[in-house]
Amino acid sequence: MGSMFRGEEVALVQFFLPTAAAYTCLNASVSAFQRRFVGDVRRCEELEKTFTFLQEEVRRAGLVLPPPEGRLLAPPPRDLLRIQEETDRLAQELRDVRGNQQSLRAQLHQLQLHSAVLGQGHHLPLAAAPTDGLLERSPLLQPPGGPHRDLRVNFVAGAVKPTKAAALERLLWRACRGFLVASFRETEQQLEDPVTGEPATWMTFLISYWGEQIGQKIRKITDCFHCHVFPFVEQEEGRLGTLQQLQQQSLELQEVLGETERFLSQVLGRVQQLLPPWQVQIRKMKAVYLVLNQCSVSATHKCLIAEGWCASSDLPTLQQVLQGSSSEAGVSAVVHRIPCRDMPPTLIRTNRFTASFQGIVDAYGVGRYQEVNPAPYTIITFPFLFAVMFGDVGHGLLMFLFALAMVLAENRPAVKAAQNEIWRTFFSGRYLLLLMGLFSVYTGFIYNECFSRATTIFPSGWSVAAMATQSGWSDAFLAEHPLLTLDPAVGGVFLGPYPFGIDPVWSLAVNHLSFLNSFKMKMSIILGVTHMTFGVVLGVFNHVHFGQWHRLFLETLPELIFLLGLFGYLVFLVIYKWLSVSAAGAAAAPSILIHFINMFLFSRSPTNQPLFPGQEVVQSTLVVLALATVPVLLLGTPLFLRWQRCRPLRPTGRQPEDDKAGILDASDASVAGWGSDEEKAGCPGNGEEAEFVLSEVLMHQAIHTIEFCLGCISNTASYLRLWALSLAHAQLSEVLWAMVMRVGLRMGRELGVAAVVLVPIFAAFAGLTVAILLVMEGLSAFLHALRLHWVEFQNKFYLGSGYKLSPFTFAEED
Repeated sequence: MGSMFRGEEVALVQFFLPTAAAYTCLNASVSAFQRRFVGDVRRCEELEKTFTFLQEEVRRAGLVLPPPEGRLLAPPPRDLLRIQEETDRLAQELRDVRGNQQSLRAQLHQLQLHSAVLGQGHHLPLAAAPTDGLLERSPLLQPPGGPHRDLRVNFVAGAVKPTKAAALERLLWRACRGFLVASFRETEQQLEDPVTGEPATWMTFLISYWGEQIGQKIRKITDCFHCHVFPFVEQEEGRLGTLQQLQQQSLELQEVLGETERFLSQVLGRVQQLLPPWQVQIRKMKAVYLVLNQCSVSATHKCLIAEGWCASSDLPTLQQVLQGSSSEAGVSAVVHRIPCRDMPPTLIRTNRFTASFQGIVDAYGVGRYQEVNPAPYTIITFPFLFAVMFGDVGHGLLMFLFALAMVLAENRPAVKAAQNEIWRTFFSGRYLLLLMGLFSVYTGFIYNECFSRATTIFPSGWSVAAMATQSGWSDAFLAEHPLLTLDPAVGGVFLGPYPFGIDPVWSLAVNHLSFLNSFKMKMSIILGVTHMTFGVVLGVFNHVHFGQWHRLFLETLPELIFLLGLFGYLVFLVIYKWLSVSAAGAAAAPSILIHFINMFLFSRSPTNQPLFPGQEVVQSTLVVLALATVPVLLLGTPLFLRWQRCRPLRPTGRQPEDDKAGILDASDASVAGWGSDEEKAGCPGNGEEAEFVLSEVLMHQAIHTIEFCLGCISNTASYLRLWALSLAHAQLSEVLWAMVMRVGLRMGRELGVAAVVLVPIFAAFAGLTVAILLVMEGLSAFLHALRLHWVEFQNKFYLGSGYKLSPFTFAEED
């Protein structure tokens, strides 16, 4: 957890990997086509294409690939050929078996269609002859010895899809001018489609015609409509014999097709068993070769040279692993640190608890190298500020129980494998939700609210009996005054503050909302100033770590004087008034707001008495000090950097060899050069001494000064959202209770069927509570807490302009 508060130290290392052991080592400036391992990468890609084909065949059969069991290692290079041969053999077997299956299904479908055509029982006239100019009552058959006595009636039989039957019939009639007789009938049973496997209905037809030219037209038209045409025997006995032969052939084909499908199931079973581990192993192997392709080849072509970032604490382990992996090659792999002038990446290790909080910080920006990490402090401040806006014991308990259920079930495979995006979002932030719910329960006890209802845990600090006794309230007085006032100046009425949280008697008061407004507004200011001051103090650790001691006096100290001299003083006035003014003298207490306005105007109000002696002098001094820090903030750092650049360099007396050794042995060290944008304003950072541009440094510092001074005002006002959202949440809870549960309780009392009425009422109340108060209000409070951390807190010390360390890992492949 040491690296949680600040990124780990990262070193730039150089590898020398023996060519024979390069793959084994990694498993533990040329073009892409000239790299050494391009052929191996292509073989892995070809295997992945074959895997895709096999996976599609498994899905086509309605099967599911099981997840690989255990943690698989990347296979050695010699196993690549074995996997490739077995994969190709399985793919070829699948292609052959699938092709035979399709061919057998097509043949069976043709036999079934032919049987359906012959078994439909089409009845046509024995002969028909076309004539020119015939009347309706003219006979269709010519007398014997007529002009068409030599013409013979021919038949065309087949099947067509029902959607094309009507168009086929119309086209046949128009093209042949009626010189045919066609009969269309739908099949009695649905036939399985050989391609899709779904049952489909077909339309059989029988066409009789005269003449060879008409027959050619009919054949062309049926071909255009993709009709299945079959031979048709005119004699009834011949058709029955053909039908029996077709049925016998169909039975034989079904037996062969069944054997083919059983063999296909066996092949798919082997694919299900072998494919998942192969996919993981080949992805890992490809990842290794892709990294090896980024390495440079030495002049002797005997080793690979690479550079990379590595955590300094992992260097001994890395060296040990490389030596063990390359021992079989006879030459050990070597890794050593090299100097670097570029800013190293940021490495912050997280676990399942801290990952969600670190994700909140990284969403704003990845921290610069070894910059103070806000995530450890966010673990406490983020749930707390959320709870200030979401304070309710009931709502917080529901959120806590929901998060606790996810935490307890986090190791179940079904929970981890869920693909729902909303569920995965909640699951990834389960520990964040857990703390948010827990802190909401805490603030709910402070507000004394549980589903907008107050609870009496301790005796109230207000006594109505003492007020009634000493004020002489009579029955007539009570009848004329529906609202009564408890005067704390009367002895025995106010017994003392409530032990924890807000006194429950305030939930009955008419001025309940006014009291909460005053309390929560002052609380928001106190929390906001404290939060911002803590952010400024965290910047001290950055300046000390990067060796920028001048910034402690030229930036941090003026910032603290400006912030605490104005708004810290406001917090002091609030706390001082709470402690010094009693309940009896609350009516004559001076106004803090008027005092704060007079502070900036250097004036006083005769009607507003000071809180303590010498208050005007203190206020004027603080304003002058705050204004005096502005030119220090604006000009202090630029002038110091100018003086530092212009002073002559002192000889160090060190030898170049000592400098080189110091660089190699140092902890990757010149962190001071990566700590500030202002100091690099005139320096390109290319390792050469660049000209110092004072105007650019002044511009950067002016932006920082304006942003901080104006931000102190706007950010303090921004923390008032804690007050606004807390009141909004409380009022929504009150409205939901009054509009739903209170109506249901009254209705049940009047009708005498409380149990029956309260069931749907409570269901509606629970649904609206979850949908509006937990989901919508929770999301709103979450976003506002996120803004307070990103804008008001982190910009005081956190730059967030770094980049993450992306180590070589098999996590995604697994």
